[in-house]
Amino acid sequence: MSTHQHDLTPFSHAHAFGLAGAQQRERALWQVAIITLLAMAGELAVGYWSGSLALVADGWHMGTHALALGGSALASNLARRARHSSRYAFGGWKIEMLAAYTSALLLAGVCASLLWQALAGFINPRVVAYQEAMVVAAIGLAVNLLCAWLLARATPPEAEAASNPTHHGHGHGHGHGHDHSHAHGHSHAHGGDTNFKAAMLHVVADALTSVLALAALAGGLWWGLRWLDPAVAVLGAAVIGRWAWAVLKDSSSALVDASASLDLALQARSALESDGDAKVADLHVWQVGPAAFAAIATVVADHPLPPAVYRHRLEGLIPLQHVTVEVNLCTAASTTAEASGA
Repeated sequence: MSTHQHDLTPFSHAHAFGLAGAQQRERALWQVAIITLLAMAGELAVGYWSGSLALVADGWHMGTHALALGGSALASNLARRARHSSRYAFGGWKIEMLAAYTSALLLAGVCASLLWQALAGFINPRVVAYQEAMVVAAIGLAVNLLCAWLLARATPPEAEAASNPTHHGHGHGHGHGHDHSHAHGHSHAHGGDTNFKAAMLHVVADALTSVLALAALAGGLWWGLRWLDPAVAVLGAAVIGRWAWAVLKDSSSALVDASASLDLALQARSALESDGDAKVADLHVWQVGPAAFAAIATVVADHPLPPAVYRHRLEGLIPLQHVTVEVNLCTAASTTAEASGA
């Protein structure tokens, strides 16, 4: 029976894997959401007055994006508050991923709305007050560029992780052991702030629709090409739809704890089995943060080594920030040894 107080400090660690500058990004998101909301009101008012389909579409898109940007800012705030809460296994990162997923769905809705309005424009062309609409479209573009600049200033570096985890491990005897540990250094791949990227896409989509609106209005004013108004809406829908699909793929994979890239898993397996004795019986690698991955591995060996040895073999795989290794003695080897002794 133990007669002393165990020191658990070397084996304790945080489970939050955010990127640095979360508060700065959150502040930028709130600023951009408010600016976009104000620009939306102006574009809708003049768009309906002038009869410009492109301008009305741009205004509603701005409103949708203002909602998404506000949601992204709120999610960033909640994730930051939940970062060190024991209620969340790996911090509040998935709150931001849920916001990114929702933003992507809103982008998909924008895409569908653009296509619907474009179809209506082809069937029943409307009279447009081109000069007035162009002025407001230009103002909308200026607002979008301002928002993009605000977000660009707060854009997190891809490889800068907020946490600086330390390596530690321990093992048990009797041929069975566990090692729970973190890797040194920063991640050089896999990630970035997906929630923030989704917000940035909304701003870029706004800028794109503003540019397309200007092009359509100019074509109608100077060359009488009224069909440009709905045509550019179709082009914008195609580009925005592609962006939405990319964000949906990334965020949905994280939300369902999809396995990491095959390359990372293969590298982990190869490293663990590098001595020719150990074999990986079970391996799971998945994303737990914008630039962090977790791994759980079960190793079987004829001559098991301490868990820390196997964990050390994974230190070169920088994206692995949280690793659990279980080591077991091969039962076949044990049976053979007993038979030989008999």
